[in-house]
Amino acid sequence: MARRAAGGAPLSARAAAASPLPPRPPFRAPQCPPPPPPLWLLLLLGAARVGALEIQRRFPSPTPTNNFALDGAAGTVYLAAVNRLYQLSGANLSLEAEAAVGPVADSPLCHAPQLPQASCEHPRRLTDNYNKILQLDPGQGLVVVCGSVYQGFCQLRRRGNISAVAVPFPPAAPPAAPVTVFPSMLNVAANHPNASTVGLLLPPAAGAGGSRLLVGATYTGYGSAFFPRNRSLEDHRFENTPEIAIRSLDARGDLAKLFTFDLNPSDDNILKIKQGAKEQHKLGFVRAFLHPPDPRPGAQTYAYLALNSEARAGDKESQARSLLARICLPRGAGGDAKKLTESYIQLGLQCAGGAGRGDLYSRLVSVFPTRELLFAVFERPQGTPGARAAPAALCAFRFADVQAAIRAARTACFVDPAPDVVAVLDSVVQGTGPACERKRNIQLQPEQLDCGAAHLQHPLSVLQPLKALPVFRAPGLSSVAVASVGNYTVVFLGTVSGRLLKVNLNESMQVVSRKVVTVAYGEPVHHVMQFDPVDPGYLYLMTSHQMARVKVAACAVHTTCGDCVGTADAYCGWCTLETRCTLRQDCANSSQPHFWTSASAGPSRCPAMTVLPAEINVHQEYPGMILQISGSLPSLSGMEMACDYGHGIRTVARVPGPAFGHQIAYCNLLPRDQFPPFPPHQDHVTVEMSVRVQGQSIVRASFTIYDCGRVGQVYPHTACTSCLSAQWPCFWCAQQHACVSNQSRCEASPNPTVSQAQGCPLPPLFFFFHLAPGAVGAAWTPPDPRVLQGAALECSFGLEETFEAVWVNESAVRCKQVVLHTTQKSQVFPLSLQLKGRPARFLDSPDPMTVEVYNCAVGSPDCSQCLGREDLGHLCVWSDGCRPRGTMQPLPGTCPAPEIRPHPPVSPIPLSGPLDGGTQLTIRGRNLGRRFSDVAHGVWIGSVACEPLADRYTVSEEIVCATGPATEAFSDVVTVNASKEGRSQERFSYVVRESPMGPKAGGTRITIHGSDLHVGSELQVLVNNTEPCTELLRSDASIACTVPGGSLPAVVPVCVRFEQRGCVHGGLSFQYMPNPVITAISPHRSHVSGGRTITVAGERFHMVQKVSMAVHHIGREPTLCKVLNSTLITCPSPGALSNASAPVDFFLNGRVYADEAVVAEELLEPEEAQRGSQFRLDYLPDPQFSTAKREKWIKHHPGEPLTLVIHKEQDGLGLESHEYRVKIGQVACDIQIVSERVIHCSVNESLGTAEGQLPITIQVGNFNQTIATLQLGGSETAIIVSIVICSVLLLLSVVALFVFCTKSRRAERYWQKTLLQMEEMESQIREEIRKGFAELQTDMTDLTKELNRSQGIPFLEYKHFVTRTFFPKCSSLYEERYVLPSQTLNSQGSSPVQETHPLLGEWKIPESCRPNMEEGISLFSSLLNNKHFLIVFVHALEQQKDFAVRDRCSLASLLTIALHGKLEYYTGIMKELLVDLIDASAAKNPKLMLRRTESVVEKMLTNWMSICMYSCLRETVGEPFFLLLCAIKQQINKGSIDAITGKARYTLNEEWLLRENIEAKPRNLNVSFQGCGMDSLSVRAMDTDTLTQVKEKILEAFCKNVPYSQWPRAEDVDLEWFASSTQSYILRDLDDTSVVEDGRKKLNTLAHYKIPEGASLAMSLTDKKDNTLGRVKDLDTEKYFHLVLPTDELAEPKKSHRQSHRKKVLPEIYLTRLLSTKGTLQKFLDDLFKAILSIREDKPPLAVKYFFDFLEEQAEKRGISDPDTLHIWKTNRWGALRGSGKGQGCFTGSRSLLSPPGVLLPGSCPPTQDSPTNKLLYAKEIPEYRKIVQRYYKQIHDMTPLSEQEMNAHLAEESRKYQNEFNTNVAMAEIYKYAKRYRPQIVSALEANPTARRTQLQHKFEQVVALMEDNIYECYSEA
Repeated sequence: MARRAAGGAPLSARAAAASPLPPRPPFRAPQCPPPPPPLWLLLLLGAARVGALEIQRRFPSPTPTNNFALDGAAGTVYLAAVNRLYQLSGANLSLEAEAAVGPVADSPLCHAPQLPQASCEHPRRLTDNYNKILQLDPGQGLVVVCGSVYQGFCQLRRRGNISAVAVPFPPAAPPAAPVTVFPSMLNVAANHPNASTVGLLLPPAAGAGGSRLLVGATYTGYGSAFFPRNRSLEDHRFENTPEIAIRSLDARGDLAKLFTFDLNPSDDNILKIKQGAKEQHKLGFVRAFLHPPDPRPGAQTYAYLALNSEARAGDKESQARSLLARICLPRGAGGDAKKLTESYIQLGLQCAGGAGRGDLYSRLVSVFPTRELLFAVFERPQGTPGARAAPAALCAFRFADVQAAIRAARTACFVDPAPDVVAVLDSVVQGTGPACERKRNIQLQPEQLDCGAAHLQHPLSVLQPLKALPVFRAPGLSSVAVASVGNYTVVFLGTVSGRLLKVNLNESMQVVSRKVVTVAYGEPVHHVMQFDPVDPGYLYLMTSHQMARVKVAACAVHTTCGDCVGTADAYCGWCTLETRCTLRQDCANSSQPHFWTSASAGPSRCPAMTVLPAEINVHQEYPGMILQISGSLPSLSGMEMACDYGHGIRTVARVPGPAFGHQIAYCNLLPRDQFPPFPPHQDHVTVEMSVRVQGQSIVRASFTIYDCGRVGQVYPHTACTSCLSAQWPCFWCAQQHACVSNQSRCEASPNPTVSQAQGCPLPPLFFFFHLAPGAVGAAWTPPDPRVLQGAALECSFGLEETFEAVWVNESAVRCKQVVLHTTQKSQVFPLSLQLKGRPARFLDSPDPMTVEVYNCAVGSPDCSQCLGREDLGHLCVWSDGCRPRGTMQPLPGTCPAPEIRPHPPVSPIPLSGPLDGGTQLTIRGRNLGRRFSDVAHGVWIGSVACEPLADRYTVSEEIVCATGPATEAFSDVVTVNASKEGRSQERFSYVVRESPMGPKAGGTRITIHGSDLHVGSELQVLVNNTEPCTELLRSDASIACTVPGGSLPAVVPVCVRFEQRGCVHGGLSFQYMPNPVITAISPHRSHVSGGRTITVAGERFHMVQKVSMAVHHIGREPTLCKVLNSTLITCPSPGALSNASAPVDFFLNGRVYADEAVVAEELLEPEEAQRGSQFRLDYLPDPQFSTAKREKWIKHHPGEPLTLVIHKEQDGLGLESHEYRVKIGQVACDIQIVSERVIHCSVNESLGTAEGQLPITIQVGNFNQTIATLQLGGSETAIIVSIVICSVLLLLSVVALFVFCTKSRRAERYWQKTLLQMEEMESQIREEIRKGFAELQTDMTDLTKELNRSQGIPFLEYKHFVTRTFFPKCSSLYEERYVLPSQTLNSQGSSPVQETHPLLGEWKIPESCRPNMEEGISLFSSLLNNKHFLIVFVHALEQQKDFAVRDRCSLASLLTIALHGKLEYYTGIMKELLVDLIDASAAKNPKLMLRRTESVVEKMLTNWMSICMYSCLRETVGEPFFLLLCAIKQQINKGSIDAITGKARYTLNEEWLLRENIEAKPRNLNVSFQGCGMDSLSVRAMDTDTLTQVKEKILEAFCKNVPYSQWPRAEDVDLEWFASSTQSYILRDLDDTSVVEDGRKKLNTLAHYKIPEGASLAMSLTDKKDNTLGRVKDLDTEKYFHLVLPTDELAEPKKSHRQSHRKKVLPEIYLTRLLSTKGTLQKFLDDLFKAILSIREDKPPLAVKYFFDFLEEQAEKRGISDPDTLHIWKTNRWGALRGSGKGQGCFTGSRSLLSPPGVLLPGSCPPTQDSPTNKLLYAKEIPEYRKIVQRYYKQIHDMTPLSEQEMNAHLAEESRKYQNEFNTNVAMAEIYKYAKRYRPQIVSALEANPTARRTQLQHKFEQVVALMEDNIYECYSEA
């Protein structure tokens, strides 16, 4: 019975191969879930990047760094940067201390200012201080710091506190032993930021007490590139700063030898290049170091200097040479030192490429010494071949080879001379001779071979360099540090881009591994790196702005032993018992074997474990497990061990005995009930277990638990085969159709088990044969026919429906009634045989059987496709379509001819191609062959074959062929011959065309031309048929796009794809070329405005379409560049935001340029390489220009030639002449001369005069500066003006000739007169100096004798002291207004003084008002004695804005008088008010408190202290103060005093110095006066004294023992001179004989009246007061003068001819008089300070102690701990108290003693203007006075504290002593006036105060007002 498939096609079946079985994943004990794969991958990548290094700490520096030093013992890092010194903690680089060392005012042409005799005419400018030397001297506790300023000056700072200077240098000169400082002691380091300097601390030599300092410094003097470019030839460097020197550093010895070359031996401790040879020997120093670092006792130690001898500028043949110089040091401590040049020898170091590479790395960059090797980084100079590819290399030199070369050189010099081996350095000043010579009869000892000798030539230079091959090459290496770890050598390399490389080398110096980490991107690493002296696991390095602490290995990122050991990191190893990757020192017991596994041991030594048995049957019992443990492990015997199965499941483990390498352990199996479950579709589970030792899992392994019974479930279609082929011992039970692990389970069956897979009932030979329609058959030969004979079977096709299988014979079955459907071209169904019934039990089918059902009507649109299905086994025929072919139908015939159909826009594609062929031609159409063999050789283009590609052939539809080569260009159709021939409608053309090219980095912009290119919505341009172009722009006729990057240089096709359809080629191609290469840029500097032309050199620039230039970090917008040719590009530099150095990026065709050599070196990841930049640009400030005379306007007449001279400020840009543009308006000025400072330009064309003013602008790049404006004049006007000017000039010339002849004769006479005046002035100066010197010799005893008083000191009484102190203004009025001069003299000749001060007299009020007022005053007194009222009263008044400071002081003094009898109460009020004042001040600025007397309480405090200190003033201070005033008076009276201006010949104040040489002669006058108790006296006066001054001296002589208040005034007496017995004159200051000069009347003097020596005068009281003349000091200076005119100094040129005869010289000459006066008065001033600031034991200053204790208590309460604040409080108030009396309150005396105040003492009564002279005058004494004050405060503090009772008793005693001295009613009445004035405010304050309101103080105050308001003003008016 036949059934048809869909579409009527008969069924067909065939066998197909299946994919292999999926792998069986092992079981793992559940743990923490792993991260998802993408994150896990990122974690691994991150670990690879930074796994080898770890930046632990960073310290950023705001200024560029220079040097650093490590103090291992203290754990400190010292960092030196520009203008800054830092002290950092070594562990975390935190700041501990810092010091600022710049900028300072300096000039490289000046000596250091520390040089006493230094003077400099060059301007000093603010200069940055670059550190040059930073060396640690632990023995002396010093840090040696040398900078670039002050000619390379050094400081010795304190170790442990870098901010403190330990030893001041130059040392202060003691008086007995002055220290001479030489420039060579100060010029230590190089004085230029870019000049090199190295320093090395050397141990002390024999006989030396301290360390020594080896210094190597680049010469920066005249002739070097570092010398300032000016006309100066002054050079301080050649004589004072040798290139190499050993200097004394003994800070504990003679400081006069510090930093000198005066060592032992005392000479030849320097190596200085001769001046003429410095050009050929430009030394640049790299590093200085000692070797060996830890020598054995007595062993020879050397100091090495690594340096470069730079190439000569301008000499192309000259190259830099790397040198290693060696100097011998003393053997052991205190050994004898050799001279520096004796042992000095240098040899070259050469690092040259090997293996056929002839490259030479000639310039030394960095060195690092180890015990046996010297590692050095070299670089190629810029511009040399190969410098771009690998410009730096690492080489290693053996110190043994250095030693051998030096010994061989000395042997060749002295034993067997060889001129090509060694030479004497004749360029050194201290050298011995020009050549080597044989030393006869001298046997050189080993020490002489190593270190030379005095009798041998020195210094030496080895001519043959020491050579080494590069160990490692990389671009931009800048520093090196090396450590030896195990069998590895670990090299750390810093780069100029801020990265740190770690390279591991094996014993053969081959690179094993390398890692890189970025420390500071773009910041070069300093050439010196150092390991931590305490913990070598850390490396310190420095970049341009950072200090970093780097951990040498980040081992923790490796989590397994294999990863840890396999990285080949010498530092990392596996800590076995801790199961982690660590440094060796971080692993416990790592010094013992097998505890720590190093990288050299290899991964094979990692701990491993094998479990026996490895496979466990789930149904079987096991007694235990055997563990075989191998690898590097310590003996586990005796340790606490366990087997860990995860999930907290552990069993006991044990090791029977000690063993290494392979150890056996025994462990119990986990219990059966804790077996893990089997995963789905798996017949086994893998269990991971680990061995735990001491709580840590040290090794892991796995074993398998299996179950044979699960095999049939997991593999149902191959149950028997899978069971018997399983890796477990399983058996197949045929009757039960099951897999078992034990044969006994099938023993009851007749055929119990099958043990081999061949015994399974398999149909392996399945084949297809034709049966009746609808049936499928299968046949096989079973191994045992009895097994399945006659069994009921079913056929399964993977569908729900199964079909019956019928046995055909013993080996064949047939599937009946099978109907399968498909709607596809073909569909494959799986076929399986199974036993009938459920569950389904399949017969094994290891190779799955399939049945393919096909449909001819689907997928065959043409004849070729239909008939071509025959190759697939499909029986189809073409007959008006594709139909099934019956078995009896004939075979099909041929198909029609091929048809190549058009395909928009063209077909075939492309339509053209190159002559050499290779173009892939795509042909689409119909009937293009049934199979590939039909067209394999049937495609032609004319006579040229096109080879079809089998993998791209589509039956009947498409052929892709590769065109063959053509001999010439032609065009023809494409033919396809597939039994019949088909031809294309389009023609294919062979053309000669060059492909467009571009760099393989991409970015090239290409344009495709054609027609109708705008059609469609989507278009793509594909390069190499895969990569799309970007940035498409299309039109009808063209497409423009950007080519993507390519992988290799090659020609690739380009096609256009429309609408995601086929790609149209059109013969387009693109050629990828090698990328352009940039080799160098110049110049490397630009101004910040940008626009400077930067020339970029390189290769293959012809492919670059657009270039731009950008600057990192500080750059502004990128700039566009211009391609000049294939090797040059010019770029304007971008503008910058600041002055700095920054990396530069170039964008070629929009792609950032990256040097492929960097990526090739594998130092960086490719994306990092593109971010980096090997080029940098230094930005400097914009240049500044000005005209020659800095004028802003320049006049110019048109038609005349114009030449401009432009001055330029010095800069470091190095601009060329073509970079300047000078314009005048729009006209260019032709530049003719350009020098460093001057630019000359001229204008040849005429300038237009339309504008009249044209700006003069100079342009450099983008920088424009208008320096001046050119003002043009009209040409016609200029001609007319010129004619007029010429005529006038002619006339003037005639007149001038006549005048000249006349004037010349006058000038001759005037010249003679001037010479005479100069000689006269010179003699005057000599005379004045001589007099000044004589005055300085004044004998002190003369003054002391004159001041010897026997009558005692006339002290004021207490009441007068108080009134004058409390009311200074009132006292002055009292003195002037109330003392009546008309009173008659008493018996003593003095007039009685009325006590007219209101407080000292009666309360004068009319009797009618007295009762009410007395009652009111009494009540008011009781209120004032109420504390609450008084405090509110004072605060209320102080809050009023119109309550002035004068009112506050007056109120305080009145309160003091009113409460004088209750000083205890007064003190309490004062303290409360002070507390309020302190609270207010503490909230703002506590230091300003008590500074001025601006509040009531401050004046109260002043008065209180005056009362308490009166006894002290009278008994202790009064006498020295009075003697000082008398001494001042006596001293100033020795010379002239101007009565009007107050200026005197003798004074202490420069402002009051009489700066004229006034000739004054003393006059002894015999004076009679009936007064003051004496009749006649001889009085001494000066002939320059006015008559008032004479009267005052006479009154002082007569009344000196009478209180001053009782003296007559000078205005109240007349002075009469008896010229003869009959003639007498009344002497006055002004009379009819007074002289008038310049409109001013001169006061009369003794000289005016011509009074002779010994003249007789009489003084008497005047009868009537002459009001025509007041006091002399009040006279108008515009009308009168005495000795000098007040305007003499200001109007000196305007002096009248009459005054020209005065002898005036330089005013400063008279300053010596200040010194004379000071020396005379010094003793009295010292006595006064001693008296004030001393404490008498019998009478201590209780008030001061009480007050100071009060201040300290208040400060403590407010938490003010600053001692300066408390000191300022005491000083402010104590200073005010000492000055409160203003020199007048203590005792009587003339006011003229302190008049004028400024004449006597600087800053006295009150302070006047200070001047530098006054400060200098007492500069020596002021510090001593400060010490006395501090000592006084301390003595007060140390006194026994006063209790309140003691102080109250003292105050009560003071009140009692002076009771009833004052009229308190008067004080109360004055206080009431303030109460009345502010009545509303006081009432409001009382109402607001709760306490006052409760005690009804407001009502009491109102009662006082009521009693006094009606009467007080009336009564006072009557009074």
